[in-house]
Amino acid sequence: EREPKVSAKEFARLAGCSAERVMRFWRAWDRAADDGVVPVFEALTPGVDIDLPDADVWLGYYTSRSSADSPRGQAISAVAEAEGIRPTKALEVAENPTALRAAILADPGTAQAARHALLDRLEDDPELAQELAKDIARTGELSKTVASAARATSAVDFVRDVIDSGEMTTPSGERVPAPEHVVAEAKQHLTLIEGLDEEDEAPYAADAQKTMRSLVAEAVESDPQLRAHERRSRFQSKVRKAAKAFEELTLDDAADIYEEELLEQLETLQKAVADCIAELRAAASAGPGPDNSIAADPAPTDPGPADSHHA
Repeated sequence: EREPKVSAKEFARLAGCSAERVMRFWRAWDRAADDGVVPVFEALTPGVDIDLPDADVWLGYYTSRSSADSPRGQAISAVAEAEGIRPTKALEVAENPTALRAAILADPGTAQAARHALLDRLEDDPELAQELAKDIARTGELSKTVASAARATSAVDFVRDVIDSGEMTTPSGERVPAPEHVVAEAKQHLTLIEGLDEEDEAPYAADAQKTMRSLVAEAVESDPQLRAHERRSRFQSKVRKAAKAFEELTLDDAADIYEEELLEQLETLQKAVADCIAELRAAASAGPGPDNSIAADPAPTDPGPADSHHA
């Protein structure tokens, strides 16, 4: 007659080990059965021999560390398997953060691995990202280094954008097609930068961005149509900003705000706005001149908030 199945506690007593160890084997077997490596529990019969997996395969499911059974341990084990290493190694590191710290402090290779792991984790851990950002901001030298690296990255992106998009950003912020010689110059600078070590990149990136901005400005000035469009865009942008500033003003407490000097400034501004409107209307009546860039678009007829507020 075959022996009946017994509880983990009884099995541990008969085997002379702890019930916790028996359950670690049980859970490892369950995971292996899910992958088809061993038979499921329902197919097992006491006293009947079965073929066991190779030791290396079994170690992918079983760990002697009790921490592997916790949700944290299971998560570590799952990532370890995905990375192609034994869960026991990852669990051992997780159980001894002081040893991990010592390895990071002493070994550049370990520090680099930790850096890459942290960057990968930041995508799914906003809280860690926020804490890391605060730590960087509180560390003076590190904050300066990050700011310098950000400027270098921005400069490289500026150059690369001209190549990838075939467009350039004018001083007024307009996006226009980039001339071939500007794109060619950008390619030369980017090739040089990509051949440098990271620590040497910043000054060359800044110089490349400065050169590209000069080329963009020259391209704008050499093209009458583009120059006119640029002047018009800058002018319209300033008008919009001024209008928005006055739209945001409130005169609920005019008595407290009033000052003679302030009133004089507003009157001067009102005259400037009126003169501007008159000049634009005159230019519009006369028709566009050889480089009448501002008058090329319909001129605003509303004196704007500056005039209405004073009135």
